[in-house]
Amino acid sequence: MTDAPKEIDALIDMMARLPGLGPRSARRAVLHLIKKRGILMQPLAEAMQAVSQTARECLNCGNISTTDICSICASEKRANGEICVVEDVADLWAMERAAVFKGRYHVLGGTLSALDAIGPHELRIPKLVDRVKAERVSEVILALNATIDGQTTAHYIAENLEDRVRVTSLAQGVPIGGELDYLDDGTITAALKARKQV
Repeated sequence: MTDAPKEIDALIDMMARLPGLGPRSARRAVLHLIKKRGILMQPLAEAMQAVSQTARECLNCGNISTTDICSICASEKRANGEICVVEDVADLWAMERAAVFKGRYHVLGGTLSALDAIGPHELRIPKLVDRVKAERVSEVILALNATIDGQTTAHYIAENLEDRVRVTSLAQGVPIGGELDYLDDGTITAALKARKQV
């Protein structure tokens, strides 16, 4: 709490819930927004309102879009038979930022975790298996984080797709315990090019 009015305190509390922002950082951000409310706060509020009303999950891959099918899934140029499987949308955006993958994606929405009671049906794994059956998929690239849960999920998917499609995973450049969203573009490029059969 601060000595600010309750509306400003409420905004600081909301901002502090964002990843990477603690109470002090949130307080600084809110003060900055208030000082620049004409050029920052009002446009930010309008942009947040617009995204709140239009953002949705792509029905095919799980990407965030403003339409039912995202532009990647809708693009015929991306229908090259390759599907890159990622844990969440931030990982998809990291792969796109590297600009080396020209296929389509599949966002799982997390990883398998016995501790958190997250099984295959809590994720989009059955949808992936359906896509492999329905689409002309020649390769599934597992671009999951190099964590225990990520590797467990990769092995589970590889076993479920065995004898249906070629399954590969990212190779060199991705450190154990590393997360795609924090890697630089060069590391992602090297890892994608050096992928290997699972």
